[in-house]
Amino acid sequence: MQATISSDARLVLDLALTIRHDGHGKVADDLSDPAGLSAWVRARPDALPEAAGFVADEAALAAVRDLRAAVRALFARAVRPAEPSPADAARLLPLAEAVRRLNEAAARTPTVPVLHWAEDAEPVVRHEAVRGGGELTALLAHAAIAFLDGPERQRLRACHAPRCVRYFLKEHPRQEWCKPSCGNRARVARHHERHRRSA
Repeated sequence: MQATISSDARLVLDLALTIRHDGHGKVADDLSDPAGLSAWVRARPDALPEAAGFVADEAALAAVRDLRAAVRALFARAVRPAEPSPADAARLLPLAEAVRRLNEAAARTPTVPVLHWAEDAEPVVRHEAVRGGGELTALLAHAAIAFLDGPERQRLRACHAPRCVRYFLKEHPRQEWCKPSCGNRARVARHHERHRRSA
């Protein structure tokens, strides 16, 4: 049975996963320019208010990238004693700096809890900006804080398959990788390593 993922967890994982393996041996950054951030936000209309018309500028990009660095550093802390994502291992922010960046981003826009309850669904509380709209980094920071403070954090893992740099939420007790293709790569790598040693 697959575990559910809260909207806060999904949003903050999606932010962390903008650092990914490109399939060609390199780490790619989906937020390398304002157009990348604009596309990322527009792809999340259910999670981010006013996503459809969002256009990022250099300041928004810098703020979100700073927040992402803090989130990935805090993810690395959350998965301990396991190793962090290989993309982060050599360049993690110090814990105090990551916490400071997250808290400063969260403070940019005051929010209030707003109840949403569709006819055919469970009630959902979303934190929305007091004056309508909302500063993107503050919304992302609020989601990160909710995730890091919640029970889902205990399921957070770094995928250690060859060439993978993703974090994921463990959905069942035997899950070791973020997706089946990573499991396949890890098994092939172990097989080759065993044959190399025995040769």
